[in-house]
Amino acid sequence: QVQLVESGGGSVRTGGSLRLSCVASGVDYGNTCMSWFRQAPGTERERVAAIGRDDYVQYADSVKGRFTISRDSAKHTLYLEMNNLKSEDTGMYFCATSNQFRGYCPRDPSEKWYDYWGQGTQVTVSS
Repeated sequence: QVQLVESGGGSVRTGGSLRLSCVASGVDYGNTCMSWFRQAPGTERERVAAIGRDDYVQYADSVKGRFTISRDSAKHTLYLEMNNLKSEDTGMYFCATSNQFRGYCPRDPSEKWYDYWGQGTQVTVSS
């Protein structure tokens, strides 16, 4: 059974940095797409970063150059390094996994392709 537990959220000033972690148990890293989503109040969840087979990564345009996704299979952990944070980055951040494409991450960033979700960690960016 896959279990995902996020941590590392908090409150930071604009321009600051945070590193989110997601401990992922029960995951076959070589055959699983792992992603970070975020959701601001009153909006739908959006995928911000994904890492799949061969560690191929994808980013939402809004975070390119500022966020870095990575994973460490030995530590069973997915990471999201977030730099130069903006107020629009505020939201609940979730990690999620998908096994629907043999380890590759779907180009379609829709949450419908994802099978397991964590409970989320809150990120608040203020000036």
